Amino acid sequence: MALRVGLGQFNACVGDIAGNVAKIGEFIQRAGDSDADLIIFPEMCISGYPPEDLLHKRHFLLDNQQAVEKLAKDHPQETIVVGFAEIDGEDDSICYNSLAVLQGGAVKHIYRKGLLPNYGVFDEQRYFQSGNKPLVVDINGTKVAFTICEDIWDIDWLDEFFADSGQKDLIVNISASPFYMGKLRQRRQIFTGCAGHFGCAMAYCNLVGGQDELVFDGRSMFVDATGRVISEAGAFAEDLLVADISVEKQPASISPVAIEGSSDLQAATDMDVIEEVHRALVLGTRDYIKKNGFTRVLIGLSGGVDSSIVAAIAVSALGSENVVGVTMPSRFNSPETIGDAERLAENLDLEFYTVPISAILSKFNTTLDTVPGWDDSGVAFENLQARIRGSILMSLSNQFGLLVLTTGNKSETAVGYSTLYGDTAGGFAVIKDVPKTMVYKLSEYVNSISGKEVIPVSVIKRPPSAELREDQKDSDSLPDYDVLDAILKGYIEEDKSVQELIDTGLEEEVVRRVVTLVDRNEYKRRQSPPGVKITPKAFGKDRRMPITNRYRSQ
Repeated sequence: MALRVGLGQFNACVGDIAGNVAKIGEFIQRAGDSDADLIIFPEMCISGYPPEDLLHKRHFLLDNQQAVEKLAKDHPQETIVVGFAEIDGEDDSICYNSLAVLQGGAVKHIYRKGLLPNYGVFDEQRYFQSGNKPLVVDINGTKVAFTICEDIWDIDWLDEFFADSGQKDLIVNISASPFYMGKLRQRRQIFTGCAGHFGCAMAYCNLVGGQDELVFDGRSMFVDATGRVISEAGAFAEDLLVADISVEKQPASISPVAIEGSSDLQAATDMDVIEEVHRALVLGTRDYIKKNGFTRVLIGLSGGVDSSIVAAIAVSALGSENVVGVTMPSRFNSPETIGDAERLAENLDLEFYTVPISAILSKFNTTLDTVPGWDDSGVAFENLQARIRGSILMSLSNQFGLLVLTTGNKSETAVGYSTLYGDTAGGFAVIKDVPKTMVYKLSEYVNSISGKEVIPVSVIKRPPSAELREDQKDSDSLPDYDVLDAILKGYIEEDKSVQELIDTGLEEEVVRRVVTLVDRNEYKRRQSPPGVKITPKAFGKDRRMPITNRYRSQ
């Protein structure tokens, strides 16, 4: 006898309980058309994830509960699994990250997440109590065990947790597992190891979509008892994956079922790292903009590689009709970069404006010159240009309701190579977590998939420069980006000490200078807009360093 299981990975929005339930209803209809016996949805899909301090609002928790109960009543013929925030029936100050099994028009079973992650972007111990009881339900003759996300990442804990739970034909894991480079490989190792350890099939259902800095990549999957990935849902897109779980022979076997309008992948597929990052950036940008009620964006186009890739990503996310570019040249901008900004806008078919700042800069300089000690040859004068440009962008944003996308990358953000209230001014930082070396790879990728030169090759090949003074280059102030990014990865993402970095062969003076810049510029990063997380450790929730901090790595 086979159990037909549907995995409904969909794009939930935090706080939009009614909208999320409506989407669940659409997927239930699609799965029902394929005769699915069990329809599974992701972790916290009723509320969206992570709801953060909304979980401290009693009425929010009650709304979650009521939505689950109504969903059950509206679909009495189906067996449905949904993740939600559960308020304790006896003590409403207690909340659980829970899973509900809906059958016969009612909530028949509830499972409470046992392992609550409290690292990186996760704060679950701030909000939830741990569950301590396993749940195994017989559904059409199949013994189905339920878990939530982190529960299966500790196989020793899960082994002990399941010790007295009896036979299991299928382990279901609902999840809200955010993307970063390399995460898919980790997941597959966890699921294949878990399936092999318990000798049963696994069904994993993940969220998809952008939520503030996070992007959920979907890629829900079925894994057989040998640890082989049988089928995998689409990446960075909503999808419905259906398979038959047969228990006629032990261990249970899995047969994928083709569904119209779904990716119907028969085996898990890998994509190039740059393609993966590009898709994450596009999805994260699109969802941040649309879920926050914006429709159009504004970008300052300098003719450099950072603003070029941000513009290309914005066009992929929103369409060229919803992207406006502005170039704001001064006397320090070369004809080449001015021309490249115009050429990029033409290639992307953007609405485009040129707003020169030389006259404004001259007036500012004349006014500031009344203060003894002011001069037009230092960093303050350079930063003044960036602040003028930021003011222009934010004024246009106010006037026309456009969201400003900033263009700073992770390398610059790390060492403070940015101007507060200048190039950091904006609502969303698309490439905030993208190292400079990867910006170039993304630019080449955009051209390759477009089949034409979208980002001018001259932009990619030109030595990077802020163009705030004559003949300026980034290399005047910073190490070569290959070296800088290697130091930043070691110090920020791998938490290596200065000495450990030096021991890898990096030059001591360069390492110490870069680490000092990173430490000194935490105050700038705190005032920067959010951006898409694509590395294992991004600035923000992942890395929460004190601003006032005298500790220095040795």
